[in-house]
Amino acid sequence: MAVLLDNHAEPLKHRFQPYAMNGGTVLAIAGEDFAVIGCDTRLSEGYSILSRDVTKTRSLTKKCLLGCVGFHGDVLTLTKMLEARMKQYKHSHSKEMSCEAIAQMLSTTLYYRRFFPYYTYNMIAGIDNEGKGCVYSYDPVGSYERETYRASGSASAIIQPLLDNQIGYKNQSNVDPTPLTRERASAMVADIFAAASERDIYTGDEVEISIVDKNGVETKRFKLRSD
Repeated sequence: MAVLLDNHAEPLKHRFQPYAMNGGTVLAIAGEDFAVIGCDTRLSEGYSILSRDVTKTRSLTKKCLLGCVGFHGDVLTLTKMLEARMKQYKHSHSKEMSCEAIAQMLSTTLYYRRFFPYYTYNMIAGIDNEGKGCVYSYDPVGSYERETYRASGSASAIIQPLLDNQIGYKNQSNVDPTPLTRERASAMVADIFAAASERDIYTGDEVEISIVDKNGVETKRFKLRSD
């Protein structure tokens, strides 16, 4: 039996995909003498949930926390790199890095990989050298900015307008901004994640909220949607 060959058919292509999006959302708020950072615990890919209990917040020092979501492989690689460089600093200088120094180090680490970037959404929250709360947000290649509040990750487009309204008081008149307390900031993070999990399938299961101040880090969890 004769087999007809299509000379105009395209060759079979095998594409190398170095990245995967494993979802997740990180949110951080800086207060007068504290900072709050929250991350969900769901690890997913496409329509599959790979794990419901993955911690995405890492304690770098007693006064500095890193929230890191996105491609989980790059999250693990980046955090191992940061921990190694922090150990080198501690052995060389006999002290821990400040939050400002860690923020700068993360920036240079991301910029070093600018031609093959880490596919991660990064946020640093902690206490600066003056005892005030600080939050640093990043783009993929290391450009960073100190802010009062920021959301990043898969649900950031849902969360950021709410933060602009409730904390930034954007486009509002005759508003008397009240100082943000630990309790209000923590409750706000929990409520925001509960709302975001209703609309974003990559955010859910639980939210892990960490509050850092001069006394250390306090962590608590709240349930979110599991479907």
